Amino acid sequence: MAAAGVAAGLGSGDFSDLREIKKQLLSVAERSPRRAGGRAQSGGPGLTGLSPRRASELAFALEPLPLSELPPPPALTEEDARDLDAYTLAKSYFDLKEYDRAAYFLRGCKSQKKEKFQLSDFLRAGPLEKGQVKNEALRELRVELSKKHKARELDGFGLYLYGVVLRKLDLVKEAIDVFVEAAHVLPLHWGAWLELCNLITDKEMLKFLSLPDTWMKEFFLAHIYTELQLIEEALQKYQSLIDAGFSKSTYIISQIAVAYHNIRDIDKALSIFNELRKQDPYRIENMDTFSNLLYVRSMKPELSYLAHNLCEIDKYRVETCCVIGNYYSLRSQHEKAALYFQRALKLNPRYLGAWTLMGHEYMEMKNTSAAIQAYRHAIEVNKRDYRAWYGLGQTYEILKMPFYCLYYYRRAHQLRPNDSRMLVALGECYEKLNQLVEAKKCYWRAYAVGDVEKMALVKLAKLHEQLNESEQAAQCYIKYIQDIYSCGEIVEHLEVSTAFRYLAQYYFKCKLWDEASACAQKCCAFNDTREEGKALLRQILQLRNQGETSSTDIALSRVAITWAEP
Repeated sequence: MAAAGVAAGLGSGDFSDLREIKKQLLSVAERSPRRAGGRAQSGGPGLTGLSPRRASELAFALEPLPLSELPPPPALTEEDARDLDAYTLAKSYFDLKEYDRAAYFLRGCKSQKKEKFQLSDFLRAGPLEKGQVKNEALRELRVELSKKHKARELDGFGLYLYGVVLRKLDLVKEAIDVFVEAAHVLPLHWGAWLELCNLITDKEMLKFLSLPDTWMKEFFLAHIYTELQLIEEALQKYQSLIDAGFSKSTYIISQIAVAYHNIRDIDKALSIFNELRKQDPYRIENMDTFSNLLYVRSMKPELSYLAHNLCEIDKYRVETCCVIGNYYSLRSQHEKAALYFQRALKLNPRYLGAWTLMGHEYMEMKNTSAAIQAYRHAIEVNKRDYRAWYGLGQTYEILKMPFYCLYYYRRAHQLRPNDSRMLVALGECYEKLNQLVEAKKCYWRAYAVGDVEKMALVKLAKLHEQLNESEQAAQCYIKYIQDIYSCGEIVEHLEVSTAFRYLAQYYFKCKLWDEASACAQKCCAFNDTREEGKALLRQILQLRNQGETSSTDIALSRVAITWAEP
């Protein structure tokens, strides 16, 4: 069949023959519109495999082929020719989303293209709840496709469709096996690879997959590493693809930006997205991720410009609705923001980012039940979305249900083991449950992996205070002050005054007058500790005037503190 010529790709990691890869990509781009087009316009793989847009983007990144080497158009079989009129009519209805109508006109067709339009029943099936199938057509479709599968009558597209039906019926293991088979039969079917990405939950699971030895596997691995938060490995893969000849690929550039976004390297991600916008100014894909970065940095003018710009390009795209939602959220118009996220979900009920962002908006509106529903929907779409697990933890924390929020924070931590925010949240949860040893471990681990919010040491110090471990508390406050002064964020951290107050009192108890005096003077620079600082300075002066000196045989060891002047 026509797909088979493209299926025999080069080996995994073998990019020595870029001309052959270009021919394969051009074949996909040419053939895809002839298959059931459907979702290609919105950027999804649909039934077209590597969508025409994605194939064209990757082909554009490679050097042009001479006329003599351009691939010929795919040949039609006798069956295809007989069914061509019905197929053309059905495809036009399919593209208009009139799925029943398309299926009706294909009822007498023998061509294998008919399989692609059996998706009409599948597309009408809404989201499935556990243990419940809302559309009987899915079961019927599964039975029919299962028979064809056993008779080896399914091509790569048919296998993809069969896998999606199995996934919809929550038959995950069977779906994975079928998607792997689809990737073997038609390696350039990006839809099968993407479905695999959604079903693989960890690196161990990935190791046991028998994937085809093709260059498309490298794109898949880079994508799945990003999804699994293995960002270092993902960036290495993307860099190797760039070195192999895809340096002009806007898809790879956008994925690198997303990877930096995932590890919260905001400056780097913003820089790459801005460069991407220069290269591809009418791009909409991934712009919702770009808007998340602008939101985090409170860049209102830039976010406003992006929202207006995307609205002019296509206001009915999911990404556009999410960008506008972020814009209203930044302006604290949370009802309007939630409305736009709802619009995004009407366009695509499985759009992960919109569910998570809508959950955040409901949290802002103190609507915890709606927030829980939104986060749960996000997890149904993708169990690897740490933001949804973390959001559920926050919601149950507000509801004062610590055992529930501990479970959800643990799940978020499993997905992001080196994210200090998850560890601090876990620590706070353990503290509320009076599991103080576990809480201390979490706070220390949060500091060790690079504390984003610079709060882990303060929380650890307060915990040591609570346990009367004064020397350990002092050490934590010392480290905290050193970190804050070294990064120049003194004004932004209100706990600096708390740290100086504790250290002043600690040194005073240890009769280390010089250190106590220095810390007390620092306390005078903050409104909330000024009076205590002055009172302590008077006490120190009074004791010095009485001839008191610091003891040389203090039971506690002497601790020195150094900091840079602000």
